[in-house]
Amino acid sequence: MNLCRKAAVLCHPVTMKNKYSQYYNHSLIPSYYAFAKNMTISELEKRSQDKKVLTHLNIAIVVLCTIIILENLLVLIAVCRNKKFHSAMFFFIGNLAFSDLLAGSAYIANIFLSGSKTFELVPVQWFIREGTAFIALAASVLSLLAIAIERYIAITKVKVYGSTKTCRMFLLIGACWVTSILLGGLPIIGWNCINNLPDCSAVLPLYSKKYILFVVTIFSLILLSILILYVRIYLIVRSSHQEATNSQAYALLKTVTIVLGVFIMCWLPAFTILLLDSSCRIQLCPILSKADIFFGFATLNSALNPVIYTLRSKDMRKEFLRVLCCWGVLHSGRPADRCLVPLKSSSSLEHCTNKHEHQTTPIMQDCTTCV
Repeated sequence: MNLCRKAAVLCHPVTMKNKYSQYYNHSLIPSYYAFAKNMTISELEKRSQDKKVLTHLNIAIVVLCTIIILENLLVLIAVCRNKKFHSAMFFFIGNLAFSDLLAGSAYIANIFLSGSKTFELVPVQWFIREGTAFIALAASVLSLLAIAIERYIAITKVKVYGSTKTCRMFLLIGACWVTSILLGGLPIIGWNCINNLPDCSAVLPLYSKKYILFVVTIFSLILLSILILYVRIYLIVRSSHQEATNSQAYALLKTVTIVLGVFIMCWLPAFTILLLDSSCRIQLCPILSKADIFFGFATLNSALNPVIYTLRSKDMRKEFLRVLCCWGVLHSGRPADRCLVPLKSSSSLEHCTNKHEHQTTPIMQDCTTCV
């Protein structure tokens, strides 16, 4: 079938204009969607009209994203209000929570700006809509990598506390966000398929297939890097002759297995769809039209991260309960004095820190987070 004939509007001379001048072209998005989805403009408009009402899937994803926002907001409040958590590792967890919160917010915005509203956008608005989601999800994944790097460096260095660690923390967090913004911003900078229709993605019709392949490759390398770092950490801990090393090593292995298992479970379907998108047209791979399901499932990772990284700490769980209790007390009009009572440590977090603070051995210096 002649796709150019089905989307005849694509064949007029406007495609010869400068790429950036097309960023405010109102007719461009319907045209490119028609080509990518192998439909005529009228078929596309009819389909978009059917999607004016939120589907059951969209409602479920909105509920999931609301949960993501609330639970990650709870993590941020707990880290900010309790000085006990003002340490490098908890700041990394807070950074992960913030990126997951942003991911949930971006996905909600994406849902409400999708369907028929997509064709009311100009390309620059479309790039911002999709780019924000890419930035948030990339920041979440890179935060996992930053935590793995911090764990590896901390476990192999004698000096854990001091300005060196603080500097490293800010460098890793800063690099995480700079890389995420760059990765999500590449299409609006110019790496897109405007004026190059054969290179257009079927799932994200203004994105270049080469860019999609690049993103999948980067995320796969991040996953491999996390795996290598945690295997190295486990081997170092396993080779240690310190007391209770075996129990700590197996606890670490259990956490790593959960983290990597959840990451792979949530992201592998989305990566598979994106790989198909970079190498297959929608006529040959009709599953590409169901991509929203796989992206929604990938978002589940942002909901599970707080459970894995924070609820394994008894201190964090107690702080969550204190925050929720304070919210209830304030709304009931009762005195909030008990909300300010300092939290007593009941987990290995502080005990392990105190135990190893003055040791000269690098093994398990910062063993308190199970990550």
